[in-house]
Amino acid sequence: MRKYAVVIEKVPDSNYCAFVPDLPGCVSTGDTRQEVEQNIREAIEFHLEGMVEDGISIPEPGTNVFFADVA
Repeated sequence: MRKYAVVIEKVPDSNYCAFVPDLPGCVSTGDTRQEVEQNIREAIEFHLEGMVEDGISIPEPGTNVFFADVA
């Protein structure tokens, strides 16, 4: 099982947006954090299925994340 990093952004006065840095073009939105998390999981599955169908090799996850504390 692969684990891809997902970036979730809250759009001011709007919804949530998510994207996967290791899978360019794999994006989703949702009205709530829970909804966008579910939607991006489905988008990743769909994206990977499409890559397989098109004969494109699936990239291994490579994005690393950390949270920087700033004063």
